[in-house]
Amino acid sequence: MATNTYTTISGDEWDGICYKHYGVNGEMFMDKVMQVNSSHIKTVVFSAGVVLTMPVFELQQDLQDLPPWMR
Repeated sequence: MATNTYTTISGDEWDGICYKHYGVNGEMFMDKVMQVNSSHIKTVVFSAGVVLTMPVFELQQDLQDLPPWMR
């Protein structure tokens, strides 16, 4: 799986990071992003300068893994 990075700004939270990085439906990838960045799993509000790994998803394939109400 290819990856990109995201550098946090003060006050960032997981859902907002996913929204900024992946767009409107970005929050559906939040659990996977948190798993990839497991060293920060207990962080709720980030300080500035934390570099997170942001996986690149094949949207069609990943949508198949979601429950019907999230597709």
